[in-house]
Amino acid sequence: MQVSVETTSALERQMTITVPAERIESDVDKRVQQTARTARLDGFRPGKVPLKVVKKRYGAGIRQDVLGEVIQQSFYEAVQQEKIVPAGSPQIEFKNDKDGEDFAFVATFEVYPEIELTDFSTAEVEKQTSSVTDADIEQMVDTLRKQQADWTAVERAAQDGDRVNIDFEGFVDGEAFEGGKAEGHDLVLGSGSMIPGFEDGLVGAEVGADVELNVNFPEEYHAEELKGKAAVFKVKVNTVSEPVLPELDKAFFEKFGLEANDVESFQAEVRSNMERELKNALKMKLKDQVFSKLVELNAIEVPSALVDTEIDALRRQAVQQFGGGQDLDPNMLPKEMFEDQAKRRVTVGLLVQEVVKAAEITADEARVRETVEELAETYQEPQQVIDWYYGNEEMLNQVKSLVMEDQVVDHLLSSAKVNEVAVAYEEAIKPAQQNNGAE
Repeated sequence: MQVSVETTSALERQMTITVPAERIESDVDKRVQQTARTARLDGFRPGKVPLKVVKKRYGAGIRQDVLGEVIQQSFYEAVQQEKIVPAGSPQIEFKNDKDGEDFAFVATFEVYPEIELTDFSTAEVEKQTSSVTDADIEQMVDTLRKQQADWTAVERAAQDGDRVNIDFEGFVDGEAFEGGKAEGHDLVLGSGSMIPGFEDGLVGAEVGADVELNVNFPEEYHAEELKGKAAVFKVKVNTVSEPVLPELDKAFFEKFGLEANDVESFQAEVRSNMERELKNALKMKLKDQVFSKLVELNAIEVPSALVDTEIDALRRQAVQQFGGGQDLDPNMLPKEMFEDQAKRRVTVGLLVQEVVKAAEITADEARVRETVEELAETYQEPQQVIDWYYGNEEMLNQVKSLVMEDQVVDHLLSSAKVNEVAVAYEEAIKPAQQNNGAE
């Protein structure tokens, strides 16, 4: 077997592989003999069909099968010989597949980038710190009560926090637009579910009132034809209802799956959940910052094959999350929707792997156990969940990967300049992109 490799770009390689005709013909003859043992043709007893007849009848198909196997095997042998690690599957183009001649094909593929990590001591990272206060707990309990509120109709002007039932129709440049009309629509004032100015304009409106709202669609509005446009909404107020908050009793506690019997116990469980959420949020934001700095300091080119694979994964994830149970084809989602996110994920993944290799990091089994126990503590039977993880190699490996990422973050932070910034709970639990524009 002859192998030649050409570098066609930073990551792309073209490998020409030539396989002797004798190897092809030998494999074809062996397959013909195997086929002859089971071939059934009219006029011949089973297993007694002459090889010439079998080759004439099945030879072309057998040869194609053999070439497919030879391509797979010889490509594997060639990359081993040349000490090349492909990133993704190769594209194959036949160069010569004439019967009786040496078989030659060209495999085009990408390789992983060579990475030389920049010293992370030049990085400056902001680490947020926070705690759950009594005021945060009171606000959370109040939010939970509002989520379970009953609504009672009132004969007064609408206030912020009230629910109004409305009919409305919107106009742009005097013309009604698609999707701008509804009847019997329930809207909680102050919820932010409508465009800016809409809900504020209904504060003070009474039952039976006709209200005309002059508003502007945001520049980032999802409908292209309405972005930044001035609009007029004609609104009819059908009813005004005020929230009636539930009592803090056992029936209320049970709605959230909590076993509390009194307010103090309920607040204690709420605090525990909030502290868990806070810990995870701060951890994720710090990890996002560290990885963003890692990408910023190490500009690398990533294989498009890996990006395409990640795009497919993100497409499937989006369909599962937002498909509403429908059997949707992930490929219907435009590739461009996920390209930037996929490229960043691949970049982070390659750089993290390089840190792991350079620092010789292995999963800390104690941290793996601790992580599994933290995941299990939110369930009624934690030990069953722990046993399930340790009995499921795939799931346990996912936990180990997360722990390895945490260890990479710790390793990088040990050399970086870390600035701690204390923030309020509400600020701390916001996703990173709401604070700094990161994806």
